[in-house]
Amino acid sequence: MNEDTKEQSVEHFLELIKKSRRGKFKVYIGMSAGVGKTYRMLQEAQTLLRNGIDVKIGYIETHNRKETHALLEGLPVIPRRKLFYKGKELEEMDLKAVISLRPEVVIVDELAHTNIEGSSNEKRWQDVLEILNAGINVISAVNIQHMESLNEEVQRITGATINERVPDKVLQLADEVVNIDLTADELIERLKEGKIYDEKKIPTALSNFFQVERILQLRELALREVAHQVERKIDIEVPKTIKLRPELFLACISTNDESAKVIIRKTARLSSYYRSKWYLLYVQTSRESSDKINLAAQRHLINNMKLATQLGGEVLKVKDDNVARTIWETAEKYDITTICIGKPRFKFYQLIMKTAVFTQLLNKMSKTDIDLVILS
Repeated sequence: MNEDTKEQSVEHFLELIKKSRRGKFKVYIGMSAGVGKTYRMLQEAQTLLRNGIDVKIGYIETHNRKETHALLEGLPVIPRRKLFYKGKELEEMDLKAVISLRPEVVIVDELAHTNIEGSSNEKRWQDVLEILNAGINVISAVNIQHMESLNEEVQRITGATINERVPDKVLQLADEVVNIDLTADELIERLKEGKIYDEKKIPTALSNFFQVERILQLRELALREVAHQVERKIDIEVPKTIKLRPELFLACISTNDESAKVIIRKTARLSSYYRSKWYLLYVQTSRESSDKINLAAQRHLINNMKLATQLGGEVLKVKDDNVARTIWETAEKYDITTICIGKPRFKFYQLIMKTAVFTQLLNKMSKTDIDLVILS
């Protein structure tokens, strides 16, 4: 083993040790303010306390919501640190006190918050990482619009610039990400009832951020982000042998224009039904090289590939004379669950009897979980 390999091995082992010592991290995520993230965190804190867990409030922001504030009763709160900034007395979470007291679980609200100038960290998410590294479990919350990678998309949806942002890597460190979901109508109703903002702010909120079309788009972003985090966790933690594989479709076409269109559209419809990804495979044999097929066939092929792209497919073009083997190897490479082909022009049993390579393909598929769909 060379020195570089040894060093990499040591670093990997140290990383495993750090990970085992680090506290567990749970994040509640929502599409906007007012969906109930803080309320849910305090509910969980009350449950933990009743079960004998040493849980403390590191920082919570109830925004004077009565139902939320009532849940603070009986929960031990770590006093906030007071700072003077530009002639005003302000409060921040006392990071040193949290780490010194070492509760089993600490509640830290508003993950995207920017700390007051002069704090040990610029951002609260940095405080949370310190707490986790100290071996303390953290429950926190963030709105979807604060995720760094979604910044431009959120700005396009809302028309507002979001300055407080959390790097995606922070959410990726979470052991659990939970979406707090409401319908757009429920959220707007909560706003009108004064459960989110003061009555004076309600008309402005309704004419700006809290519009149905904006809420729906933010809701979609939140749902998509949580789904992504679940998929990532499955990929990392669940052994491949027992993992539930997502549906992935492979549409196989030739230069036959009519059958290609049917295969493309029906595969796209199947993938839409399963909310899954799909690929289009065209195997170009030596008999179908560009100098051996007419211009009309070439044009149809290009148009069919464009159609597949428009319908959400990813186009794969492979040059090989062994079509069946190429289909099989592509299916294995991309973890395909279903291969879609067109209906043969002659009887299927004749195809099996006369085409040895196709028989080999079927034999291989019979030993796997890959399905074959013949589209008419």
